[in-house]
Amino acid sequence: MNLLLHVCCGPCAAYPFSVLRAEGLEVKGWFFNPNIHPYQEFRRRLEALEQLATRWDLTVAYEHRYGLRDYLRQVVFNEEQRCRICYQMRLSATARKTREAGLDAFSSTLLFSRHQQHELIRRLGAEAAKREDVTFYYRDFRAGWRQGVDIAKNLALYRQSYCGCIYSEQERYEKKQPE
Repeated sequence: MNLLLHVCCGPCAAYPFSVLRAEGLEVKGWFFNPNIHPYQEFRRRLEALEQLATRWDLTVAYEHRYGLRDYLRQVVFNEEQRCRICYQMRLSATARKTREAGLDAFSSTLLFSRHQQHELIRRLGAEAAKREDVTFYYRDFRAGWRQGVDIAKNLALYRQSYCGCIYSEQERYEKKQPE
């Protein structure tokens, strides 16, 4: 199977890439993350993935355009639905890229995180796959969370402390505030 793996960042990509390749899948990565804020964070995550790709000889395509405006246009005044909108943006674009590249299926490193909404990702991935006439390859990569974190640490990859969007960044700081 030829699979396009949507990649949110280098640390979250390590475990899924290692598992999928070990199973004999032909995996190509794609960095597409219009949600990430601020720009310096976007660059750090992109660079961490580039480091991983170079060290492991991974094939990865990159959307270098900083897409924050596109993300905000969809999320502002819909903040309660921000995760659904964000997942839908990234999974729909990945499904389209999968079809355009003539690949069999797609998945996402979002499925590695213990902090993401797996059932929602699964549903939106299946819907995007149906629209583009490709397959969404659901895989719960959370079992390898510790291993993935250890790989990222051993490779000295930049590891972020929030999902990437401006709202999660705000929540990260609010949690640190004394009450």
